[in-house]
Amino acid sequence: MTEQSGHDPDEVIVAQANEVTPGTTKKFMLPLPDAPVEAFVVNFEGELHAWVNRCRHVPLTMDWVENRFLDESGTHIVCATHGAMYEPNTGECIAGPAFGRSLIRVPIRVAHGQVLARIPEELR
Repeated sequence: MTEQSGHDPDEVIVAQANEVTPGTTKKFMLPLPDAPVEAFVVNFEGELHAWVNRCRHVPLTMDWVENRFLDESGTHIVCATHGAMYEPNTGECIAGPAFGRSLIRVPIRVAHGQVLARIPEELR
């Protein structure tokens, strides 16, 4: 993800870039026509990645405490329901019942210090 200028009308502002510091996450809503979908942005090793907040094993939200997705070491996203572990940068499940499946990536970019997200094609 790179810093770019301009603002696309299909994008929503989901955070200020400086509020998602390394090792932290922030939830946001994607405005879909039928109903909003919860997603989150994670700062993993200084890079921002965003995912739909839905485990690929059972489509439940994953945060184990409100807005907490990373394990204690800060190296994996963990689903609170069945313990599936996902890579924060690729979304791939490396352990647990969703092994081999990947989270739905939310396209994001940074412009003027704001994190902007688009609705993933898979949800359109």
